[in-house]
Amino acid sequence: MTTDVNSIDRTGADALIPLEISKDIIKETPQASKLLPLMRRLPNMPSKQKTLPVQNALPDAYFLSGDTAQKKTTKAEWDKLTLTAEELAVIVPIPEAVLDDSSFDIWEEIKPQIVEAMGIAIDKAILFGTNKPASWPTSIYDGASAKSQIITLGTNSDVAADIIGVDGMMSLVEKSGFVVNGFYADATFEAYLRDLRDKNNNLLYNSSLITNTASSLVGRPIVYDNNGVFDTTKALMVCGDFSKAVYSIRQDVTYKLLTEAIIQNTDGTIAYNLAQQDMVALRVVMRLGVQIANPVTRKNGKNGYPFAILAPAENDDLES
Repeated sequence: MTTDVNSIDRTGADALIPLEISKDIIKETPQASKLLPLMRRLPNMPSKQKTLPVQNALPDAYFLSGDTAQKKTTKAEWDKLTLTAEELAVIVPIPEAVLDDSSFDIWEEIKPQIVEAMGIAIDKAILFGTNKPASWPTSIYDGASAKSQIITLGTNSDVAADIIGVDGMMSLVEKSGFVVNGFYADATFEAYLRDLRDKNNNLLYNSSLITNTASSLVGRPIVYDNNGVFDTTKALMVCGDFSKAVYSIRQDVTYKLLTEAIIQNTDGTIAYNLAQQDMVALRVVMRLGVQIANPVTRKNGKNGYPFAILAPAENDDLES
């Protein structure tokens, strides 16, 4: 039978079914989204949609030319962004016999890995627009590109100048009227940062050796992607005002064990009949909304963008 639906079969779980020597599974520690902790979390969504007011015009003030001069009027305007809760989900089928024969709790082993996969999907959608829902905003990469807020590695005298110099990526954000409060980079790019120094030979980059504590670059936190989120042919690093990227949870990650369901292929044919085939399946679902605000600023009106990208040199990327 041809199927486009995946499952955990006996071959895939063979390492968990004893001849038994060790009780430890050797694996990388699963990691959830790297972008969401940098972003601003709004209160949970009470319904499918949530609106966010964004400043669209700023008020002005005027000096008077004399005691009887007329006072001028001004206005302020707000626009609204809409966050729409979109669903992220997966189903993991497995034969009951494989569960029974495993010396490990397969569900507890796979749950963190599913959360990690969801985090990767979220980060790719926000950063590059990969498989993003239609209601989610233009990706950070495309938004920065549209405003020409991209610096190519090697544009300036060195890596430090490309990032923090007068003509660097941080400066692009600042000229837009925003304050850079964080960095997100491909993990392989850390090698470029470890020996960055100022004119007094002080390190600009502080690498954290403490778990769950972010490293910092010029006093701002920097986190790294080591899950393949970054397309290093397009971007090596993003910096910006991450408070302008917001998200809200409609439904946190939930798990439901299915025992008598039918799972179909995308063409409608039946892949698994759980009851008939003595199988169970774990269904994992979450729902969240994301938006990126680009409010008007005193410095640059609405001509800027709160993020900038460091792109690789032409025909070069860190994985080549």
